[in-house]
Amino acid sequence: MILDDITAAVAKRIEQDKQRIPPEEMKRRAADVKEKKDFPFERALSHPGISFICEVKRASPSKGLIAAQFPYMDIAREYEAAGAAAISVLTERDYFQGSGQYLQHIAAAVATPVIRKDFILDAYQIYEARVWGASAILLICAILEDERLVSFFHIADSLGLSVLVEAHDAGEIQRAVRCGARVIGVNNRNLKNFTVSLDTSCRLRPLVPKECLFVAESGICTAADVSCLQDNGVDAVLIGETLMRSPDKKAMLHTLAGGRHG
Repeated sequence: MILDDITAAVAKRIEQDKQRIPPEEMKRRAADVKEKKDFPFERALSHPGISFICEVKRASPSKGLIAAQFPYMDIAREYEAAGAAAISVLTERDYFQGSGQYLQHIAAAVATPVIRKDFILDAYQIYEARVWGASAILLICAILEDERLVSFFHIADSLGLSVLVEAHDAGEIQRAVRCGARVIGVNNRNLKNFTVSLDTSCRLRPLVPKECLFVAESGICTAADVSCLQDNGVDAVLIGETLMRSPDKKAMLHTLAGGRHG
């Protein structure tokens, strides 16, 4: 299964990174970050109406190379100018061609909250995200047992990092709620076969407490998709490929918002 391949590659990368910067040093660097964040990612998604998390993504396992030309700083600035509530930056290197450097540069250049989109398997990556300037991280229920999910959530929370806890089914929604998640995302993409259905978000939304922010991820391509999700109580949408393939990202975001944005 592709998810197993990705996590195996990530685990290998983490061990290499620890050789370069030991865990205690990374933890010290995270503690030394002066700016204390008041969870701007969550605040940004709490605004009235549906919020947009716009993704900086070069490639994906399902679509291959999405952006041969990848001026990631220009893309991030365009998202900010278009009124994105937050910017998602892929940092997984093998399957998404991401980089921590992308996140560092973007976080330093924009005022918009930035989330590290990766496969978090080790607390090391959470401290790393803090050092890089992220405002939030992604935790995926499908790759974390309860003990690590809870532990990682509390580490991130102690660092002032918001956590988008990603679920794919009712059981994972329950696990996300139990770990204390304030922001729960539902990935409409089946990680086993890569099929996509927006009905996944609509079906699971009632299982998430009203006080939690609800994010729909993957497969959102049109204004009708966004409108349908909003009608079903979704607070925010995370959009990657549709925006990445658009030559005019501000215009595309305006279109996706049904002309109500930007």
